[in-house]
Amino acid sequence: MITSVTPPLPGPKGKALLDKWHRYEADVTGYQAPVVWKSARGCVVTDADENRFLDWTSGVLVTNVGHCHPRLVEAVRKAAGDLLNNYECPNTYRIEAAERLVKALPSHLDKCFFLSTGSEAVEACLRLMKRRSGKFEILSFIGGFHGRTYGAASVGGMAGPKRGYGPPMPGVIRALYPNPYHDPFEWCKDGPRFPRYFDYLETEIAANSTGSLAGLIVEPYQGAAGFVFPPHGWLKRLEEWARANNLLFTLDEVQSSYGRTGRMWAMEHEDLKPDLVCIGKAIGCGIPVSAVAGSSEIFACLKKGEMSSTLGGNPLASAAVSAILEIYRQEDLVGNSARMGAFMKQRLLEIARHSRFLGDVRGMGLVMGLEFVKNKTTREPFPEIIRPLIDAAAEKGLLIGSVGFYGNVIRVAPPLVITQEEAEESLALFEAALHDVEASP
Repeated sequence: MITSVTPPLPGPKGKALLDKWHRYEADVTGYQAPVVWKSARGCVVTDADENRFLDWTSGVLVTNVGHCHPRLVEAVRKAAGDLLNNYECPNTYRIEAAERLVKALPSHLDKCFFLSTGSEAVEACLRLMKRRSGKFEILSFIGGFHGRTYGAASVGGMAGPKRGYGPPMPGVIRALYPNPYHDPFEWCKDGPRFPRYFDYLETEIAANSTGSLAGLIVEPYQGAAGFVFPPHGWLKRLEEWARANNLLFTLDEVQSSYGRTGRMWAMEHEDLKPDLVCIGKAIGCGIPVSAVAGSSEIFACLKKGEMSSTLGGNPLASAAVSAILEIYRQEDLVGNSARMGAFMKQRLLEIARHSRFLGDVRGMGLVMGLEFVKNKTTREPFPEIIRPLIDAAAEKGLLIGSVGFYGNVIRVAPPLVITQEEAEESLALFEAALHDVEASP
């Protein structure tokens, strides 16, 4: 066994640390199993009480190369000894990172710009779309999550990041995102052209736009909404619709890039050619860094000094960017994502067939959503099962987290270095935890 847990959780050291944490830092994070992480390597997390867990979270789709990959750790350690920050002055690490990132991107994206967070990358894309077009309205999608800063939260399609904060950014038009598991209008069965969906979209624009639509922002799959994957072909049709209407097309790949879906970039599945791409999370695998990618033509709308960042492109982050891309060059992480993802999905589908409440298993590569429902016929969301399941899984040695528009989805997103042995053990732990929760009163 890779895992080893002595219940109950938290253990004595973990409990003392959690009590201390809550004395000093505001308790405003999401619900997690009561585990205080101490160290991690690959897919294995060790807590303060020396319990060992397998990780299905990747730190929320961040540590794609595995926790503390030795080549990444060494690159960051070396950079820290050379130079920590130099604002927007060029440095050797930043120049190398920019070259490596652009060469890893699809060929139509020939420029990038480094920032610090996914939200910051989204904000930059919103500014670029408005500046390039001379217009101010943005089309986004209900269920989308693009960050917690003002513009990013405004174009997001979930209430949580903006509830109670007053009016969001003006000029946002939100449309429904097609969801094959919840498809009352049967839009998802109308491919490959999806005429009924795009008739609806035209109506939304006609009713809500003032005639100043700059562009749209969309995720290849909606992560926070519950790992909702649209029907195949819809994203390509959306791109074609945007081109026909002279709109800029921004793809938010903060969650979906760097092999997570079984391709280096999710856009490759449908040969999408977005004008702008938001990149985050796995670009740094734990080091805070993000980027915007686009064409020279798009970036040309900005003058010198119009986009900058105190920490964007700093030597530490830039060294991480280069090291991670070198790891991808040397190790078949994208291929492993496709292979292990197919294996795990098949096994999860078998578990769902014998489960009372696991209604849907969806995803590709090593990003899947497990949607829990009270009744498989009515598909009514069942968020009440999620916290007990998170806790039960942790007691057995598996760390999982929840997402979903209704909070009823478990994410399956282990580091891309997961082995067959780790996959099999983690699936067995999940099945056992689910059995215990479903058997409880």
